[in-house]
Amino acid sequence: MRSAMVISSVPDDIATIRNAFGPEFRFSTAADLPAALRILDRVRYDLIFADLDILTGYTCDSSPESALQLFQQRYPAIELVIMTSPAQIRKAVGWVKAGARDYVSYPISRDEIRLVADSIAQSILRQSELDYLRDKFWKTDALDVVQTRSKAMVEVFKKIRSVASTKTTVLLVGETGTGKGIMAKLIHQHSNRQGAQFISVHCGAIPDSLLESELFGHEKGAFTGAVRKKLGKFEISNGGTIFLDEIGTLTPPAQIKLLQVLQDGTFSRVGGEETIQTNARVIAATNSNLKQLSEAGEFRKDLYYRLNVFPIEIPSLRERAEDLPHLIEVFLKRLNREFQKSIHGVHPQVIAGLSHYDWPGNVRELENLLERAYILENSNILTPESFPLDLFEGQNPSAVVPLHSRMPLAEARKVALEDFERQYLKDLVARNQGRINISASEAGISTRQLHKLMSRYGIRKEEFKHDAGVK
Repeated sequence: MRSAMVISSVPDDIATIRNAFGPEFRFSTAADLPAALRILDRVRYDLIFADLDILTGYTCDSSPESALQLFQQRYPAIELVIMTSPAQIRKAVGWVKAGARDYVSYPISRDEIRLVADSIAQSILRQSELDYLRDKFWKTDALDVVQTRSKAMVEVFKKIRSVASTKTTVLLVGETGTGKGIMAKLIHQHSNRQGAQFISVHCGAIPDSLLESELFGHEKGAFTGAVRKKLGKFEISNGGTIFLDEIGTLTPPAQIKLLQVLQDGTFSRVGGEETIQTNARVIAATNSNLKQLSEAGEFRKDLYYRLNVFPIEIPSLRERAEDLPHLIEVFLKRLNREFQKSIHGVHPQVIAGLSHYDWPGNVRELENLLERAYILENSNILTPESFPLDLFEGQNPSAVVPLHSRMPLAEARKVALEDFERQYLKDLVARNQGRINISASEAGISTRQLHKLMSRYGIRKEEFKHDAGVK
């Protein structure tokens, strides 16, 4: 941490805090909140010590979250320490719960200020190290997949990181279209089997009469039509990973054979007597409740327990609606590569419609809906005209950003603001075909400010230029 600001009108407190830091620290003071915000509009500060009475005097009609947002809108990583009298410590704790980093009580102590500042610096360093290790773990081509704002998906990726390097059987549970196949590939790609085969089998798509042969192979003459020996998927995936999708549809004979594979790693081809060894890692997936099926006698209990060693529940898209903007961006990038078009944004009304839709088909439905709209679209952003009309039924025309009502208010406000800014900038620059001067003028900001905002959201003007002559 290299800079600090004090919001206080008491000279002795300001002097004490100033003396707690070395001369290399950039230091500033403000007597009230408006003055502090004016300074922050011009200069960034890492750490702010603010008197609780001053803050509440200007935010008496608002929650602490709203006041904190005033700082975070200017610099999201800013750290706020509340200065309070002992009689108001409970109120200060409420500010910490709302997002402030810490509090100190009057009379201000130089040593306490130094201790709090060092503690915050160490915490930021540890978090940076964790973020670095997290990003280092994921392979480059997986970074788009693992970016999420959803707490539920963060837990999913934590579990994947934990189990990927093991040979443990994994059971992926979730509705159809939630991306269970993508998660299975993610586990394989980050395991020590990444260089071996990844074989995917959709158990529900294979006729019952052929399922055993598909999984375990068959000998010549084992049944009518078996004119030659065939290797099964378990044999082919030896040393790698086999992904069994819709595992709940397995036939009883196939369930018995799979149980044997999970127990001792052996099986026999259909019509054969030779015992074959395999160390293929099994990842299974289901949109059914296997426990209920096993209790109803429709699925073997012993097989269920063998499969359910490390269950991972994949949330539906309804439960991770805050990821919609990122998923849309990922799919648009893929579509631009495949179709050689240049569509880099979505109309705000479309974002609002997508955000209020129930998504029975989950991420797969979103992908298909965007692809259809992409093919129909003739402009450089996806407009409502390219989507089914029922997507916008009952929509408030003024709604332009998704509501993240599952988040705390401060976090939801921050995410909504980021979503709005990102989409606004994309629409603005796309409309002007990458012309920065014109875009900045329309937005009422300087070209420097526009460049900073575009850099923050990873927006490149080159993506919106339709010909080499555009500057």
